[in-house]
Amino acid sequence: MIGDRVNSIPEHQPVMVSEVMSHLITDVNGIYIDGTIGLGGHSKEILSSLNKKGHLIGIDRDDKTLSIAEKNLARISTNFSLYNRSYADTDLIIKEFGKQAVNGILLDLGLSSAQLNDQSRGFSFNGDGTLDMRFDQQHGATAEQILLSKPETEIADFIRLYSEERYAKKIAYNIKRAEKMATVDDIREAIRLSTPPAKRNRTFARVFQAIRILVNDELNQLNIFLDKFINQLCIGGKIVIISYHSLEDRLVKLAFKKLKAEGQLLILTKRPLIATNDEVTENSRSKSAKLRAGERIK
Repeated sequence: MIGDRVNSIPEHQPVMVSEVMSHLITDVNGIYIDGTIGLGGHSKEILSSLNKKGHLIGIDRDDKTLSIAEKNLARISTNFSLYNRSYADTDLIIKEFGKQAVNGILLDLGLSSAQLNDQSRGFSFNGDGTLDMRFDQQHGATAEQILLSKPETEIADFIRLYSEERYAKKIAYNIKRAEKMATVDDIREAIRLSTPPAKRNRTFARVFQAIRILVNDELNQLNIFLDKFINQLCIGGKIVIISYHSLEDRLVKLAFKKLKAEGQLLILTKRPLIATNDEVTENSRSKSAKLRAGERIK
C-alpha cells in the first residue's frame, strides 16, 4: 500500500535533460538552483548527480506543484531546500540560505504537466476550467478579472505582442462582447468566432500562452532575473535557461550578449539548442524549447 501511494505521486517529463546536465553541473559538491522547479523533473536529475555535500535550492511560485516536487525529491535525497517564491528573488533566497553565490542556476520557463492537466487552473485550452491562469493562486488578478477590466485596445495589443496573432484585434473584440468571460470555453469561443478553422489549435495555444504571460507578469519577472543573475553565480558557475516563446528567448539572448561584451559571461551555446527529433516524438512539449547556457568568467 505504501509503495502504491509513492508511485501515485505525479511526475513531469523534463525537456532536454542531457543538455541541461552537461551544461549546468560543474561541481558535485556545489549548490544549484532550479528556479522553476515545477514537479521536480530536472531537479531530480540534478540532485541525483550531487554528492552528500551538494545541495539543491528549488523555487516555484506555484505552491501546489512545489508540494509535489518535495515528495518527488525526497525519494532521492534530503539535500534540498524549497521556496514558494519567484525566481526573480534568487538573490534574496541565496542570502537567506546563507551564501553569497551558487554554482549553477536553471530556469525552465514552461508549464508543468500538472498545471496543464488541472482544469481548475485554466492553463490549457483543452477542457472547461475557470479562467484563473495564475501560478500563485494566493495573489494577483485572475485571467478573468484582467480580461473583464482591461479595455479592448489593450487586450488586442498584448495578444498581438505576446502571440503574434494576426486576428488579435478581432479576438479582443469578441472577448469584450461575450456574455461572460469566466471559463476556458468562454475564451475559446471568442477565439473560434474570430479565426478561420485552419490551424486553429495553434491559435488557441498562442493566445492562451499570451494571456498566461500577462497574468503572471512573466516577461518582467524574467527581465528582473536577467539584470542581476550574474552576481548570484560564483566564478565558473553556469546559467541554463530554457524558453518556449520568441520574446523570452530574445530577452535571454540580449542579456547574454551584454554580459559577454562586459567580459563577465562566456556564452556556451552560440545558437540555442533544440530538442532532438526522438525527444520531440516522445515529448511534444519539447518541440518549441530553446536552451541557452553561459558561464560566469569574471
